[in-house]
Amino acid sequence: MIRKPALLASVTAFALATPVMAADPQLTVFDWAGFEVDGLFADYVAKHGTPPTFALFGDDDEAFQKVASGFKVDAVHPCSQMVSKYRDAGLIEPWDESRLTALADIDPEFLDSPVFKDDAGLWFLPSYWGATAVAYNTDQVPAEDVASLQVFVNPKYQGRTSMPDSSDDVWALAYLATGVTDWTAVTEEQYAAAAAWLREAHQNVYAYWADPSEQTQQMASGAVLVSWSWNDGVALLQAENYPVGFQREATEGSSTFVCGFVNMKDGPGSEDKLYDFMNSWLRPDAAVALMDELGYGHSNLKGMALKSEEDLEIAGLGHVDAPTLPQVPNNPQLRERQLAEFEKIKAGF
Repeated sequence: MIRKPALLASVTAFALATPVMAADPQLTVFDWAGFEVDGLFADYVAKHGTPPTFALFGDDDEAFQKVASGFKVDAVHPCSQMVSKYRDAGLIEPWDESRLTALADIDPEFLDSPVFKDDAGLWFLPSYWGATAVAYNTDQVPAEDVASLQVFVNPKYQGRTSMPDSSDDVWALAYLATGVTDWTAVTEEQYAAAAAWLREAHQNVYAYWADPSEQTQQMASGAVLVSWSWNDGVALLQAENYPVGFQREATEGSSTFVCGFVNMKDGPGSEDKLYDFMNSWLRPDAAVALMDELGYGHSNLKGMALKSEEDLEIAGLGHVDAPTLPQVPNNPQLRERQLAEFEKIKAGF
């Protein structure tokens, strides 16, 4: 795969990014930092002459709290476990399926939930998917050390691990490490075991990274040797030939996630431009830009067919023979409990 941005340039861009990147005033998209990839909205720019205005976030809960507090945008790009919160809060409205030109090409597995699609309509438009697994320095970390997720509690790596500052991702890790692969039916005993494991793992953590650029800085500097990672952090390191592996087949497994767009109720911009943006994002060849730049899989099956099996393996998107914990919508009360407990753990309690 060929990825254009150099690691240091990407780090600088992330660090200097402002919360709002103004362009087309008639469309504002609240998106993950780093997803302002030209190839994703190339058709939109060809039609309208400029990208939409991007407001950027680094965490799903941060994004929700901002729009729930009155921040007005036309669309938000959350991951699937957040959709019920947007629906319950009355912040979103269904998509008009007749205006989505590539809807029939979306992997139907990504819509297999009444939270996403029901008799009232399509509430969640899947855009990309990825894995959360073990990134590690292949020069300094033996493969046998990352054969198990217990590497995160191994005293050998005290102060040399990192995790995303994301409650969903760290709890996915903790559940996997304690033998749980379905977080939709967690018992009190399983919750307690995962919380105890997270507290132990916290003792090894150098930092909880806010975005992949921060993670890659930590690994590139040598401060961090093992990280619970998304695909894009690994992609940035691979592009600069850093010695990084992506272990998705640890004994206990790895996690998967799907993210997508929700249509904000009473968005301030142009509805026509919103659908132009979505149709550009979801067209098949956008999948190539997405994987080449960020290492993620696209929701469009025709787009994914444009990449080779070798490309999928390099990006960490190939088939794995290990357990997986899909980060599907789970109990909202449990999720809030996990979020509060994670904050305590980070604070040392």
